[in-house]
Amino acid sequence: MSFRLTLSAALAVSLGAMAPVYAADGDPPAEAKAVEAAQSKAVNPFLAPSPLPYQFPQFDKIRNEDYRPAFEQGMAEGRREIEAIANNPDPASFDNTIVAMERAEQLLTRVSRVFFAQAGTNTNDEMQKIQTELAPKLSAHNDQTVLNGKLFARVKAVYDARDSLGLDAESKRLVERYHTDFVRAGAKLSDADKTRLKAMNAELASLSTRFSQNLLKETNASAIVVDKREQLKGLADDAIAAAGEAAKKRELEGKFVIPLMNTSGQPALASLEDRTLRQRIMQASLNRSSHGGEFDNRAIIASVVKLRAERAALLGYANHAAYVLEDETAGSIDAVNKLLGQLAPPAVANAQAEATDIQQVIDKEGGKFKVSAADWAYYTEKVRKEKFDLDAEQLRPYFEMNNVIENGVFFAAHKLYGLSFKERKDLPVYLPDIRVFEVFEENGDALALFIVDYYARSNKRGGAWANAYVAQSGLFGTKPVIANQLNIPKPPEGEPTLMTYDEVNTAFHEFGHALHGMFSNVKYPRFSGTSVPRDFVEYPSQVNEMWMTWPEILGNYAKHYKTGEPLPQALLDKVKASEKFNQGFATTEYLGAALLDQAWHQITARQVPDADGVLAFEAAALKKAGVDFAPVPPRYRSTYFSHIFAGGYSAGYYSYFWSEVLDADTVEWFKSHGGLTRANGDRFRDLLLSRGGSRDAKEMFRQFTGHEPDIQPLLKRRGLDAAGK
Repeated sequence: MSFRLTLSAALAVSLGAMAPVYAADGDPPAEAKAVEAAQSKAVNPFLAPSPLPYQFPQFDKIRNEDYRPAFEQGMAEGRREIEAIANNPDPASFDNTIVAMERAEQLLTRVSRVFFAQAGTNTNDEMQKIQTELAPKLSAHNDQTVLNGKLFARVKAVYDARDSLGLDAESKRLVERYHTDFVRAGAKLSDADKTRLKAMNAELASLSTRFSQNLLKETNASAIVVDKREQLKGLADDAIAAAGEAAKKRELEGKFVIPLMNTSGQPALASLEDRTLRQRIMQASLNRSSHGGEFDNRAIIASVVKLRAERAALLGYANHAAYVLEDETAGSIDAVNKLLGQLAPPAVANAQAEATDIQQVIDKEGGKFKVSAADWAYYTEKVRKEKFDLDAEQLRPYFEMNNVIENGVFFAAHKLYGLSFKERKDLPVYLPDIRVFEVFEENGDALALFIVDYYARSNKRGGAWANAYVAQSGLFGTKPVIANQLNIPKPPEGEPTLMTYDEVNTAFHEFGHALHGMFSNVKYPRFSGTSVPRDFVEYPSQVNEMWMTWPEILGNYAKHYKTGEPLPQALLDKVKASEKFNQGFATTEYLGAALLDQAWHQITARQVPDADGVLAFEAAALKKAGVDFAPVPPRYRSTYFSHIFAGGYSAGYYSYFWSEVLDADTVEWFKSHGGLTRANGDRFRDLLLSRGGSRDAKEMFRQFTGHEPDIQPLLKRRGLDAAGK
């Protein structure tokens, strides 16, 4: 049923669009439609499954003009399929209702997966127009499905009889999830309230799209132009070269451009010696979409939060957070508030202690200023060097991108799961520097295709993520096509791509998502891959980060790009010794964002400020939570917090911490059971990675570890326990 896919795909770009369809009123006669379909099928690559291996998208044939007709036809077909299910004269059964919905809307699924993925990674003006048009249409389509009274009656009939139908565990869970999805989407509301809900959903979909597009344009417009090379003192030569190339692309010959990344902090701040330039960068980052003009997001935030609160009340919940968290593994507002509240005091205390260390360095150097957000990263590196004799720039020559991918990320997957990888250069890609690998089981069986898209672009949203172009499904016999997206600055032609320590960590993290998708072994598309609760989805990816520094793995990929010399043990020891360093900052900035998210979504509609009050609300929320520490701003301020206003994480940004509790606990399990072994990999794959959403998430964790989650490993990892301080 397309609303699963359309919702999940749209959430990545167009938050809140509970999405499957109607076609426009006044459809053409059947004969005309048949002719049109026959003509378009010959040229539109979406109207039939891709003939390429794994149904790999035909990127060489896909044009902007293909999307609209494919969406319109997909929605029209889907509407007819859903109406046929709803109006079936036969009594409702598992096959003619639930499985029939799983089989419906295949065209809409195909075009949605490609369009929303490309809208995030390779957008253009025309795609953004299409996206804006689609948001309310997809919302309406989704609502027409989940708010169809006849269809819900059939779903409920199967649900009520589920224990007597002789269903296997996955099929029974499918029935239960469909019933839950429909109820939570408003299926039990009156007709009048359904009409109100449809209008809310459509407006939310449009607003979220506008937020996303505003932020992309504002981030590009806010890039810092530097006139002279000497102002960039401290930056590595390859970073300066990349800044020069970025300027050339903007026709700013002889100048340098520092693009802004997604987060509040910016990579260049750790190296730039020019404090004035650091302050320019920091201010540009913090002020994005909040200073007036056409890309200002404050009014959108106020409208989105109010509409979400009103929708939650309509559905019978105290607020939007209560609505969201009911269906997550956390289960309640109280559980989330307890976790965040438990972390905040020690995190801020550690950050303040770190600030004291930084201030001592500033004072020692004769700086007559107090440490600010613009100074933190720069002086943190000085403190790190002083305490551990470690300069982060020392690591980059050992992290050449191809080595990281093939001899690090892939090698870890080989050792743990028996996987092998073969690059495919015969498949079409949407840009020349995109790489595609076929993934094989230890016995040689083909498993999946994996797409690597690591470089930053002006038409690519910030951050890092994974997505499925094709999802695994036993019902359809499809194997997965999974992509990883990072945002690494591209060096000039012919120069190596040297990654930072954090970028390497992100590569391992995102590949954890990829494994979750590639190992999926479920029958129904509803449960495929990462179709799990939002606060569980980051758990497997965070576990995969542990292999980055596992000695056998690190020794295989961390080699100097010029000499081939391995990363010196002494340097590695320094990295290990500094693992808890700056964790006060790291935890506090994440907490700031997570607490902001909850503050916005734990209020009623009457409590929502107007556009002019958005920043004041943000400041008050941070102060109330005890994380208003100016040198450490939230990882995302509200106006560029795309996770919650354009990315599907509303009331769910805490998920990274929640998942890290599970992750840290699981890492301890691996270490105590022999670490990097095939047996451990097979167990993790069998009990968790392969199951997708077909089993209860908490139960999968308990089955794997043998116990309930324990927060202590996380506190120890972040230096927030008494022993770790």
